[in-house]
Amino acid sequence: MKLSHRITHLTEGGSDGWEVFIRARRMIAEGHAVTELTIGEHDIRTDQSILSAMESSARSGHTGYAMVPGTDLLRDTVAARVQMRTGVATTRNNVIITPGGQAALFAAHTALCDPGDIALYLDPYYATYPGTIRGVGAVAKRIETRAGDLFQPRASDIDGAAGGAVSLLINSPNNPTGVVYSAETLSAIAEVCQRRDLWLISDEVYDTQVWEGEHLSPRALPGMAERTLVVGSMSKSHAMTGSRCGWIVAPEGVIDHLINLATHTTYGVPGFIQDAANYALSVGQPLEDKIAAPFRRRRALAIEVLAAQQVVTLIPAQGAMYLMLDIRATGLSGDVFANALLDTHAIAVMPGESFGAAAAGHIRVAMTIDDEKFVTSLQTLCEFAAQLAEG
Repeated sequence: MKLSHRITHLTEGGSDGWEVFIRARRMIAEGHAVTELTIGEHDIRTDQSILSAMESSARSGHTGYAMVPGTDLLRDTVAARVQMRTGVATTRNNVIITPGGQAALFAAHTALCDPGDIALYLDPYYATYPGTIRGVGAVAKRIETRAGDLFQPRASDIDGAAGGAVSLLINSPNNPTGVVYSAETLSAIAEVCQRRDLWLISDEVYDTQVWEGEHLSPRALPGMAERTLVVGSMSKSHAMTGSRCGWIVAPEGVIDHLINLATHTTYGVPGFIQDAANYALSVGQPLEDKIAAPFRRRRALAIEVLAAQQVVTLIPAQGAMYLMLDIRATGLSGDVFANALLDTHAIAVMPGESFGAAAAGHIRVAMTIDDEKFVTSLQTLCEFAAQLAEG
């Protein structure tokens, strides 16, 4: 008896990049005090008004099977939101509601990739990207971006890797780097996608967390609406990580097949969760700004702390809830630095290597603890790096 190659090789039999996080959680379980700057989990919980909407919906009876594509109400709301933000005509027929962004990523690749097809993704990447691609039986092919380019992808690199590929996955604002892809970058990517006949999967779950510049959805670029699948989620924009409510926006023909896929897999998202999501989206910008405010504030604090030293370098944190820090001046890899920081100061960060080879010598810091503790931890991290650099 053996398991499928597909499931046993999700991480190619190697690391999934979560060792420091798992070790930190184990230390906490053993009673040690650890400062966690690892995963993108808000330090504030879901807003009470959203929970009240969720409770009201559940108590009124919306606890049975919901429509598999999502409720008409939520699909209409998502469509209106996307149309308002992009200027691209969007209806409920362009929207399917999914159990979070991760399920949306899996469904999108399932729709586009046959077993053995090449699916492209950019490095650094969110840790689940290559495993998601392998999970649908496709061949995950990474395209390395460069710290010297501030991790903006080069169209020439994408073009050079595109031979035989069917899809490209991008993420802006980007996790882990915090980079927001420029209009020039996205236009060049769109040109390659059209010339190479690539589907584009655009992970836009951080679209409400933009600190510099402007978020641009590639679906809004000329000729791209018919070949772009946009992944969205309530997790980051509304601190609803545990509610598992996301979506895909795509051409109608793609959505039709995704509905068929959902019928045979997830069978939809609970109705009371969808009603809560609809309420949250209906509140509009004020609630989204409230959820984003702590990260905007902590980014400003981080810039002040990092400006006071010369060892740790900040990759421009233009969006998302993370800082990507270059610690190569210490002479250590991200893995070694993160483990040493955990051992020495009980501060847990993610090694850059968790997110691909392009982020080697970096660490990712989540801005997910209260301001005072965040500043103290970042100062300690910088002092530790200075000691290593001197030594």
